[in-house]
This record gives sequence, C-alpha cells and structure tokens, in this order.
Amino acid sequence: MTVLVFALKRFGSALLVMFAISVLVFLIFFATPGVDPAARIAGRNADPATLAQVRHSFGLDRPMPIRYLLMMRHLLIDRDLESFVNRGSRVIPQILQATPVTLSLVIGAALIWMTAGILMGTAAATLRGKAADPLIMLVGVVGVSLPAYWLGEVVNLLTQKQLHDSLFSWVPPPGYVGLGQDPGQWALHMLFPWLTLALLYAGIYARLLRGEVVTALGEDYVRTARAKGLSERRILVRHALRCSLIPIVSLFGLDFGALVGGAALLTEVVFGLPGIGKLTFDALQNLDLPVIMGTVLYAAFFVVLANALVDILYARLDPRARHA
Repeated sequence: MTVLVFALKRFGSALLVMFAISVLVFLIFFATPGVDPAARIAGRNADPATLAQVRHSFGLDRPMPIRYLLMMRHLLIDRDLESFVNRGSRVIPQILQATPVTLSLVIGAALIWMTAGILMGTAAATLRGKAADPLIMLVGVVGVSLPAYWLGEVVNLLTQKQLHDSLFSWVPPPGYVGLGQDPGQWALHMLFPWLTLALLYAGIYARLLRGEVVTALGEDYVRTARAKGLSERRILVRHALRCSLIPIVSLFGLDFGALVGGAALLTEVVFGLPGIGKLTFDALQNLDLPVIMGTVLYAAFFVVLANALVDILYARLDPRARHA
C-alpha cells in the first residue's frame, strides 16, 4: 500500500470520526433528558406560549434527525448559527476571531518548548552519570509539576504588582494586541504566556528525549559508527538524535492539535487572551450551547487532524504501519 492510498484511507476515517463526534456532541447538548435549550433562550420566567414560539423558531420542535441536520447546516454551511446568550452574535465568526490568538500562543510556546526540550534532553543524555544529568531532569520535573494557572497567577503577581515598578515596568497589562496592529506589542503581550505554557511541555519532552537518546546510543548502528571513526558529536546529531526525534515529533503533533483546539484554556484565561480556550470558558460560564458545540467541534477537528497527520508520518517513516 502506497503512502497516498494510506493517507486517503486515513482522512476518510477522520471524516467518519468527525461525523460521529458531531452527532455525539449534538445529542449531549440538545437531546439529554432534562435539558431544554428553549428555556435557556427564553429565560427563566418565560410562559409556555413563549417557550413554544422559541422552540418553533429554533427548530427544537422538529424530529431529532431534522434538528441535527438543521443545526449542522446553520453551523457549518450557512454559518448563521447565533449565540443563545449574546443574540445577534454568530458562532463561526467568534471562533474565527479567536483562532489567531490561540495560534499565536501555541506556535510561540511550541517553538520555545521544542528548542528547550531538545537541548535539555540531549544534554542530559550526553552527560548521563554526571551531576548535570539529574539536575537537568529536576528542572524538567519542576516545570511539569507546576500548574499553568498557578504559574500564570504568580507571573502576573510579580510582573504587574510586586516588581512592576522596578524590574518589569516594560511588561504590558494582560491582554492581546494583534500581530498586524503592532508586532512589538504583540510579542510583549505574548512573551510570558509563551514561557508559562512552554515550561510545562519542555520538561516532558526533555525527559522523553533523554530516554530515547540513551537507548539509541547503545544500539548496534551507533557502535558501528564509532568503529568507523566518526566523532561523538556527529554520532549524536546525525544518528542517535535523528532517530530519537521520531516519537518526539509524534507527541508534538498530538499536543499541538490539542492545544490549538483549546487545551490552553487556563493559560488564556489567566493572561486575558481572547482565544478559543477563553471563548469556551465564557460559553461554559453562561451555558451558551451553540458556542460550546462550535468550540467542541473545532477542538475535535484539530485533534483528529493531528492524529491523522501523525499516522501518515509514521506510515512514511515505517512502511509496516501502513498495514497495521
């Protein structure tokens, strides 16, 4: 089976998964016993006539398959599905407006944590058995152990209050400035959110890469390279590290998809970034079902897409995966 055929089959499976997720999300939000979206739209003290009118206006009195098709049409095709809380505010434009913010956060943090994770993991593997090895791994464990919301609050406390007048007078208040508006202010507003999010993942990647590099350095092809007289640096970079990055890249694809899908919620909320996570948080606070459904499907799309791309990458690197 060629990579192209495998990719087509994998994307076909991804479409089926997305369809199943959309049905499941719709049933949870609009067909769960005891959940009445009409009551949420009309208000707590609405009379039966008003509830009946709302159900008819939103198609909530139609059979369940028709309601699902109408909801998906309004959300994905017509893109005119409106928020139940902020009337007149459409779901898709809100998601499209929030997406660049989340992408700015995740891409910047990913560059930092990948660079730091590779450097830390490689250094720890090279210096294994020495004092620097457990010290580097300790730094990674500390980073993994610190909750993002707590670390973000500490960063805000130091940069906005305790040390703002002395060391961090250059740090702007929490919020977001678009890259197209002012690149300098965009970078300043995103710097500490990047570092906060990257600290969590850098430790994970460093520990994983250290184990992979240590294992690779004991393989037969590395011993053969040493027998040929290659330098340790070339063996590390061209052989051990290159092979060890395969699981790292796979893990990165899954993490990146989840974070773009909204898993960076706590970081966005703490730093006041109006991204997908913050949009989902506000919708959950107000029980805004259309927005919640839209953000959940958005998140599912990126997670499913990331899984598909990782599988295709594996199939490209290892032909045996195409027949798994």
